[in-house]
Amino acid sequence: MVEFTRKVEEAFRNVEERFHEAAPHFNQKVVDATVQIEKDAQEIIAYFNDEVVPAIRTKSTQALRIASEKLTTLAEYIEKHQQS
Repeated sequence: MVEFTRKVEEAFRNVEERFHEAAPHFNQKVVDATVQIEKDAQEIIAYFNDEVVPAIRTKSTQALRIASEKLTTLAEYIEKHQQS
């Protein structure tokens, strides 16, 4: 039983040593990923601000103009048919 306990303790020490050896590498990977995510997020925000928002504003203005024309046509139709 003593031999088994010694082997278990040794195995845990080995795992702990490997964990401590891997920790700096893992931490660097996390830092690198965080930096890349922040860079990608800034690029996405810039894309939305530079491309998507202006396109939406342009399309919204066009849609309002078309709706205005259709409402004018509808109003004329209603007036024409009320007089009959």
